[in-house]
Amino acid sequence: MKFQNTLVGQYVHMVRGEFKGYNAQKFLSDVIAGITVGAVALPLALAFGASSVPDEYATIGILAGLITGVLAGIITGLLGGGGFQISGPTGTMSVILFGLIGGEYGFTGLFAAVFLAGIIRVLCGVLRLGKLIKYIPKPVVTGFTAGIALIIALGQIGNFFGVSLKGVTTVDKITYFFANCLSDISLPAVVCSLAIILLMAFYPKKIGKYIPPSLGALIVGTAAVALFGIDVTVIKDTGDIPSSIFNTVHLNFSDLSIGMLVDVAGPAFSIAMLCMIETLLCGTCASKMKKEEFNPNTELVAQGIGNIVIAFFGGVPSTAALARTSVAIRSGSNTRIAGVFHSLFLLACMFILSGAIGLVPFAALAGVLIVTAFRMNDWGQIKCYFGGKMWAAIAQFLTTMIVTVLVDLTYAVIAGVVLGFVIYAVNLIRLGDKREKQSISKEIDGDVATVKVSGVCSFANSDKLYSLSIGINDVKDVTVDLCGMCYSDYTVCETLAQICDDLAAEGKTVHIVGASPSSASTLKRIGVNV
Repeated sequence: MKFQNTLVGQYVHMVRGEFKGYNAQKFLSDVIAGITVGAVALPLALAFGASSVPDEYATIGILAGLITGVLAGIITGLLGGGGFQISGPTGTMSVILFGLIGGEYGFTGLFAAVFLAGIIRVLCGVLRLGKLIKYIPKPVVTGFTAGIALIIALGQIGNFFGVSLKGVTTVDKITYFFANCLSDISLPAVVCSLAIILLMAFYPKKIGKYIPPSLGALIVGTAAVALFGIDVTVIKDTGDIPSSIFNTVHLNFSDLSIGMLVDVAGPAFSIAMLCMIETLLCGTCASKMKKEEFNPNTELVAQGIGNIVIAFFGGVPSTAALARTSVAIRSGSNTRIAGVFHSLFLLACMFILSGAIGLVPFAALAGVLIVTAFRMNDWGQIKCYFGGKMWAAIAQFLTTMIVTVLVDLTYAVIAGVVLGFVIYAVNLIRLGDKREKQSISKEIDGDVATVKVSGVCSFANSDKLYSLSIGINDVKDVTVDLCGMCYSDYTVCETLAQICDDLAAEGKTVHIVGASPSSASTLKRIGVNV
């Protein structure tokens, strides 16, 4: 195998292109973008870290979130498959970790699972499994995200109402709340949580340019509680936040054993698969935003290495996060150096602000997480599914969301993908002799290009549609002819919409003709003129 075709060769080629023409001005932009995304990441690291562990271990979880943000930003940021990825703790992981801490091995089992999940991701990257992300339909992704958001929001019932909950699953906690906690609700905690939610909802845009809403809301909430002596539980009530890059508990090589790794293999596999899905979805979306290449297999190896290291420092699983990554891109990041400065900002906060972090109320963190969970949902797509009565998309969305909340996150993705393939197979049977293999042809006449898309187009081959924009750089008018497209699903229509937006952003006039009634209806609802 030639060197340039290896993962190392591809990484070297990508980094060379990324830093071509790099200068002091671009470096300054990276520094500013890194600090900006660090300000966004700080409250999320605190909130996701705290929500990953039982209340009595809150300080361990919060420090774990900070440690993860620091190490992931540096290790996976420098080694990743795209110069725009910003990694750290996410809400997805907070859902799965509770059961590990309550198991036989406690925190040691959690860190062992993080370690093993890192190894699994390295192997997935080496085996070049990153391409599997294209087989997840868009409604499944939307349903999975909605399910995670619902779990995160419901998981904050205890902090929102100022009570302590028992149970591992979301259903357990809700049941315990209504059975045992209604008489113990703390009015100050409820007021504090609601105030944070309202402040984030109506946060002034002018201030938001300099101080992110989540950070600003936490500062105001913490200051109000401290100044007026409001009786709510704060972080330091459960212990002090150490000023250290090592957590008070972390993995040691001597802790590892074959028996332990076998016992945590199931959760480790779930962590690895969920991190893989979230990371690759983030990379795919961000590469389109930045219009830069993204190597999914290199990213998986980098994420795996990062998580292996994180386990020995006492962190929680990390993954690339679109919320942080999109902030970095919008803030003018040029290279992966922005991720490093995001980590340095978090590191400085750990050493300088540990005392102030201890004053943050749990009710304020609950408010931040509830708003974050609400904003995680792609409400435009959800409205499109139900408003357009897209029954196949609705079925995949609801199935994935329900299984995510009531059963298991990994099973939810599997259930959604299987349902997607069943719907796809049923539609192929209905097509009968009309089935044709997907094909894309182009005709260029001067500054006018006609692109014809034919055959069966589904979520399984929608990524190939991006080839229709190749080789038409110099044209001004593009006609996309869909007369020969005998089948399309929502993922295909959304991909076509994205391509049209990209071409329009380049100054080209785009026309879509020949779409079937169902495809035309979907495209119109997405916002494409047909």
